[in-house]
Order: sequence, then C-alpha cells, then structure tokens
Amino acid sequence: MSREEKAPGAPTNFHRENLRRRARYTAVFAVLLGAFAVITVVNINSGNVAISMPDILRIIFLGDGPEMEYNIIWKIRLPRILMAAVLGGALSLSGFLLQTFFENPIAGPFVLGISSGAKMVVAIVMIYFLGNYSFVSSYTLIAAAFVGSLLSLIFILLLSRRIHHMATLLVGGIMIGYICSAVTDFLITFAEDSDIVNLRGWSLGSFSGMSWSNVQVAVLVVGITAVLTFLLSKPIGAFQLGEAYAQSMGVNIRVFRVAILLLSSILSATVTAFAGPISFVGIAVPFLVKQALNTARPLVVIPATFLGGGVFCMFCDLVARLAFAPTELNISTVTSIFGAPVVIFMMLRKKR
Repeated sequence: MSREEKAPGAPTNFHRENLRRRARYTAVFAVLLGAFAVITVVNINSGNVAISMPDILRIIFLGDGPEMEYNIIWKIRLPRILMAAVLGGALSLSGFLLQTFFENPIAGPFVLGISSGAKMVVAIVMIYFLGNYSFVSSYTLIAAAFVGSLLSLIFILLLSRRIHHMATLLVGGIMIGYICSAVTDFLITFAEDSDIVNLRGWSLGSFSGMSWSNVQVAVLVVGITAVLTFLLSKPIGAFQLGEAYAQSMGVNIRVFRVAILLLSSILSATVTAFAGPISFVGIAVPFLVKQALNTARPLVVIPATFLGGGVFCMFCDLVARLAFAPTELNISTVTSIFGAPVVIFMMLRKKR
C-alpha cells in the first residue's frame, strides 16, 4: 500500500480539523459556563452583609434561612445578577447584529449613538410620566427606548447614503451620541422633581434597584428577540460572505436588513430602558468571542456572544460594587475600563 493510500476508517484531514474545531467550541462554552457559575456565586456572596455559603445554598434551594439574609439574596442580589446577565447578553448580541449590518467590527450601539438616542427618549418619557402619573411601566420604557434607538439608526442610515467611508460614518454616530447626551443632561439638570431622584444615576448606567418584575419583562423581551436572532443564523452567515452570495442563496436583502435593525434596536432599547447606556460591551465582547472560537459562524457565535456578554457584565457589576465599597461605581465606567483597550487593540490590528 502506497503512502498516499489510507487505511479504511482512518481520519482524513477534514475530519481531524472538524474534531479540533468542535473541541475548541466545547472548551470555549465550558469556560464561559464555568465563569458564569463562579461569578454568580461570588456576586451572591459579596456585599456589605457577609452570608455564609451554607446559608446561601439553603436560602436558594430550600427557601429557608434568616429573614434578613433571605431578603438580601432574593430581593436585592439575585434580581441584580440576573439582570446583569440578561442585559449584558442583549447588549453583546445587539453589537454583533450591528457589526453584521455595517460590515465593521467597531460598529456598536454605544459608538453609533443608538444607546444615547434611546437614553434621551427614555429620559423624556420618565420625566413626563413620573411628573404626571407617578408611575411608568417597564414596557413603556422599552417602547420609548426603542423609538429613540430607531431615530438614531434612521439618522445614521441617512448619513450612510451620503457618506460611504465607514470611519467618517462612525464619527457621525459619535456626534449623534454627544447631541443626544447633551439633550438628556439638559433635561436632567432642570428636572428636580423628587419622583425622578434616581434619573441621574440611571443616565450613567447601573444595575442597582432591579426587581423580579423587571427580570420577568427583560427575560421575556430579550428571550424572544434572541431566539429570533438565532433563527436568522443561516441568512447572517450567507450575508457575511457577501450581499451577492446571500441573494443567490435566496435571502431577501431588504427584509433581512430591516430585521437586523429591528432586532438590534429592541435589544439595545431593553438594556437602556432598565440600566441606562452601557459602553463598549457591544463591541468588545463579540470580538473576544470570535477570537476565542476562531470562527465567525453565527450558529456558534450568537449563543457564545450572548453568554459572554452576560459573564462580562456580571464581572463588571461585581467590580463596580466592590472596588470602592461602600461607594458604587457606574457600570459604564467599569465596562469602559475593560472594553476600551479591546477596541483600541481591534483598531490597531485592523490598521496593520
């Protein structure tokens, strides 16, 4: 038998490469799940009130324990942890969709001014409703943030018709963000009503003050949107290979682009409605996930990006709570510290 001939059943190079690729995917997901579990435990166990591990397990799994510790875990820490995970995943997935749409890895909800547009409309709605009705529902905030996100996106798309250079378009998005932030700051400065005392903290980004009703709404909206995004995995994969190729595969480009923008807007709007604007997550996490997986296949990248975003925001929220305790940092401050260097590295690498 010659050297070129292979024994029956011997693995080919394609099969070996496929096995290595699957092993890499499995390892990345295992690391993300392990990090999620560890950070969840550390988050629950960290704070001004120390709770022993046996008490935590008894309170979570048996629903039994000291009343104070029970309330701290179930009414304060667990809702906050879950919201950080859900909203972090939503923000990362929104960034992935925008990067797919604009075909640029630096496109993201914060950089393009989408989060700032959502923040501006939410601030207006909060001031109006809290001043006149003393109450505003979660769905109203999400709808307001969605409108703000769409307004910013429409303006960016109008710019893209005249400006074809992506770097200039990104600068335009940044300017939109500055304008929307300036309007929001103006509104907050002159809105001194006691009903909106937390508006200033929200406008800087925070996961504090979350309730189980917030968690239910966020899980419902983000969950449905994430599933719809996953169902678009094949069209996204075809679009990544070029618009002409996607059309040859039967993808309706116009409908596909509208769907991408709507899903991205809903995800970023949900995050802004509950936690305010959070920077750099939508850019840094998709890039890190793709590098870890060594692939851009949406079928793998979409769930990994969602999980990675949750882990990243949970970690940043932990740092925000404990770094200068009892003083708490804004979540956007921490995500900028960890996310901005990743974006700078991306830009330098792309330049090379």
